[in-house]
Amino acid sequence: MRSHILLVSLLLLAGSLKAQQAALTKLGSKPDSVPIVYGVESRFERVVVLRVKYGTDLLAGIEEGVKKNHISNAVILSGIGSVTSYHYHVVGNTQFPTKNLFVKQSDSPADLTSMNGYVIQVRIHAHATFADTAKVFGGHLEPGTLVYTFAIVTLGVLSDSTDLSHVDDSNYR
Repeated sequence: MRSHILLVSLLLLAGSLKAQQAALTKLGSKPDSVPIVYGVESRFERVVVLRVKYGTDLLAGIEEGVKKNHISNAVILSGIGSVTSYHYHVVGNTQFPTKNLFVKQSDSPADLTSMNGYVIQVRIHAHATFADTAKVFGGHLEPGTLVYTFAIVTLGVLSDSTDLSHVDDSNYR
């Protein structure tokens, strides 16, 4: 009886793996060349808190802070503040290749309610959430988001040797 249950369980698992591989193939994945998930282990070497001043492009300010603090790899742990204008993009389709939809508003004050993302080999990949009196919105931060009062961005700095090269590589699928 136990052997029958084990055999049925193994057959169900094999069917599930085939279904996962078929789904990945449909999405443009190469099921045998890219793992379904992988981990990169590291520790924070330090935490750096950046303050970006009024009138500064938020993305450019973060880039400047990363350079001044000699940061190659980091996790964006948080971000708060306010902006006078914003520019971000979101994914606009479900089939490859990805089509991004860009949202850009000038003279549109909003609170920066949260931010997260990564610094990958000095390149910033940040996502921001904004709020005004009517809605909450956001996506991938683009140049053109101008700081109003100030913005504070907290970075957990990882070792320069941490390999984050595939974590946001859209071709690694």
